[in-house]
Order: sequence, then C-alpha cells, then structure tokens
Amino acid sequence: MKRGFEDLVTEAATVSVDGWDFSWLDGRATEERPPWGYQRLMGERMARASVALDLQTGGGEVLAGVPRLAPVTVATESWPPNRRRAAHNLHPHGATVVADADRPPFPLRDNTFDLVVSRHPVRAWWDEIARVLAPGGTYLSQEVGQRSVAELVEFFLGPQSWRGRDPDDARAMAEAAGLEVVDLRTARLRTEFFDIGAVVYFLRKVIWMVPGFTVDAYRPQLRALHEKIAAEGPFVAHTTRFLIEARKP
Repeated sequence: MKRGFEDLVTEAATVSVDGWDFSWLDGRATEERPPWGYQRLMGERMARASVALDLQTGGGEVLAGVPRLAPVTVATESWPPNRRRAAHNLHPHGATVVADADRPPFPLRDNTFDLVVSRHPVRAWWDEIARVLAPGGTYLSQEVGQRSVAELVEFFLGPQSWRGRDPDDARAMAEAAGLEVVDLRTARLRTEFFDIGAVVYFLRKVIWMVPGFTVDAYRPQLRALHEKIAAEGPFVAHTTRFLIEARKP
C-alpha cells in the first residue's frame, strides 16, 4: 500500500539530518557516483602522507572510511552537531577534530600539511589552502559543480542564474594562489527521487539547494511534486561534480 503525502512528509521532516551519511535514503533515492572514486583516491594519498588535513569533514564519515589515515590527521568542521559526530567517528582512528568557521583564517599553522583534502566544500578558500600546505604538498577535492540538481531546485525556486562552481574558475583561483593544478575532471550524474519524503530529507540536509527550506514554506510545491511522482514515477535530476588536484611548489 502506497503511503500518503502527509505520512511521508512528516517522517522526513522529523528524522535527524546530522552528519553526512545519506543511508536514510537507501531505497528512496539513488545518485550515480563519479567514475574516479574520490574516497579511493583520497585513501591512496593518505597512505603516503605524514600530516594530513580534511577540511569541512561533516560527520567524518568519508575520512573514517579510508583504510589508513596519516600518522597525524586533523579534520575541521563548523557545525556543532556534525563536529560531535565527527569526533565520535574519527577519534577511534587517531584523528583530531578542530572547530573552524569555514572561512579565513584557518586555525592552522603555515606550511604544515603534506596532504589537504575536502569533499564537497561549501567554498574552497584557495589562499588558505595554499598557506597551510607544506612545500610539495597536495590538495585533493571533489566539489559540487554548476547546475547540480538543477531540475529539483528550479521546481521549487523557478529559473536560476547558476553562477559560480565552475571548474575552470577553480583552476584559475588555485593558480592565482600559487598552486599547480595537476588534475581536473568533471562528471554529470543521474539522480532519482522515488518519494516526496526523500526530497524533504535531501533539502533539509543539503541546505544550500533551497535556502530556508521548510515543509510549511514549500508545502504547495511539495504536494505538486508528490502528485507528479505518483503519476509519472521517480523524479529525475542531474548532479554535477568535479575533481581537482593541485600541488604547492
């Protein structure tokens, strides 16, 4: 028996969205993964690093999934609920979690880390990344690209200008900070939402997609999308990702 709109929305509006674990969406939404395998690449570099930094770690889930961390590993996070979850996930692996406002200046010393990583940073602060990297050090990041999940965002907000998050801009900013970009790849990936609860959960968790999203504020759009999914099947959108790797001379 199919669940109704109010049941699905109420459940998704009350479940915890702390951390960066999306397992609640299993069976309710799917997202194609980029072909390069960010966590694998990060793990390969982490195994060779001595002092490593994970910026904007979220709940630390991605970093905790790496087979072996660097002997000294630091993770930063700004949101207190995520920071508590990151400490729970990372302290058993020997990593230190540091409170940070996710804006300059980082509370970290110059020329310290031979590896800096970041998965889906809200913003990459290139001058600060270059400052904390040790000479010869590497920065590896997977970023959310331009027009990511545009179909879903525009269902709620209407047409958008979609400025920023361009991989070529990222290259230019990295180079302006004195780094050498050694790898830059892009991917466009299929995403499907099978019920309106999945949409509510996603928009509550990824708060920059529809800023200020609440069920009450967007109830008419949510009901319309629920009816669309019931009539036509999963709502399809496309995410964009880019991988960038840069080195400090």
